[in-house]
Amino acid sequence: MSRRKAGNRQQPAVLATSPCPCGRQQTYAQCCGAFHSGSAAAPTAERLMRSRYSAFVALDGAYLLRTWHSATRPRTLDFDPDIRWTGLEVLSATGGSAFHQDGTVEFRAHYELHGEAGSQHELSRFVRQDGAWVYVDAVE
Repeated sequence: MSRRKAGNRQQPAVLATSPCPCGRQQTYAQCCGAFHSGSAAAPTAERLMRSRYSAFVALDGAYLLRTWHSATRPRTLDFDPDIRWTGLEVLSATGGSAFHQDGTVEFRAHYELHGEAGSQHELSRFVRQDGAWVYVDAVE
């Protein structure tokens, strides 16, 4: 379980019994938490994208790096302590199923920064690497 600082006290970012940050109607433990812990693998590109969003919420950098394509993965990952992720909208998905080797997912991730609402819109590209879905990059 990742923890986030709030002043001088530690506060859990995501609890096992919390609603999953990805927006599906399951608890974190039943949904993206299973992917983060390694007890399950994301079966589709969309589920991987949702789990990566949840990893940003949970501050799980190890999962993000593990699910990043080896050719585009950064060496390290830093979280912006001023961003609070507030919601995810999946706008579309192409390919990315059990029958595909690649796929794209278009999403809008909502956040709050210094009390102001904002969003990040992206069309992400995913491929299978060694049988598992991984994030490649954002389509320009």
